[in-house]
Amino acid sequence: MVNRFRVPEAEGDAFRVDLQQAHDALAERPGFLTGTIGRNVDDPELWVLSTTWEHVGAYRRSLSSYDVKLHAVPTLGRALDEPSAYEVVEADTDLNIRQTRSLG
Repeated sequence: MVNRFRVPEAEGDAFRVDLQQAHDALAERPGFLTGTIGRNVDDPELWVLSTTWEHVGAYRRSLSSYDVKLHAVPTLGRALDEPSAYEVVEADTDLNIRQTRSLG
């Protein structure tokens, strides 16, 4: 998952604390593998939270956790409105196909 945020520089210190708290809440959930927080070197108002999960379902289920709702969702709600789920692309592997994932 790649969540990008645009945060005014004056709010950067407080946002950094909030983003770390969001990362920590997500890191406690089943299926979490790793995560990093970054800030763009050319545009200090642009931040990123990048997390790796066993599968996208693990991430989506993590969002229903009480601790994640309390400590991560408010911060994640500030993310730029853009797709955030990416798959790892390796040589000679099949890529995900665009399709509806619901059963109904």
